[in-house]
Amino acid sequence: QIQGMPYGNCLLLSDGPVNNSTGIPFFYVTPKDNTVADLLKNPVASLTLPEADGNFCRKNVIDPEDPRCARLTLTGQMVTVPPEEVEFAKQAMFSRHPVVRKWPRSYEWFFMKMNIEHIWLQSWYGEVSAVAVEE
Repeated sequence: QIQGMPYGNCLLLSDGPVNNSTGIPFFYVTPKDNTVADLLKNPVASLTLPEADGNFCRKNVIDPEDPRCARLTLTGQMVTVPPEEVEFAKQAMFSRHPVVRKWPRSYEWFFMKMNIEHIWLQSWYGEVSAVAVEE
């Protein structure tokens, strides 16, 4: 009923093992999830990350969803991780989210990543700055 319409979903992500963050978001997904089925047909996606661990919000006891807390939005193409990167994606995801090792194998889990094309940083009530992908 909402075919062609965007919607949000929560997925576990990792940008690398704890001591090797890459800035590239990796996801462990199943084709049985409608979000993933949609991404396999149309890979354009956006990802918003709140300043949950930032000093300002934590120090001032401000809800991470408060407009004074920064948020980063990444947009790009979601792609299946190529075979030569699967081991890194596995280390990235399993080191940060060990529980996924116990997820049912029958769900045909696989790794996807976002090829980032645009980055926006919202740092205060509505102010948005473009950030170069290279940064």
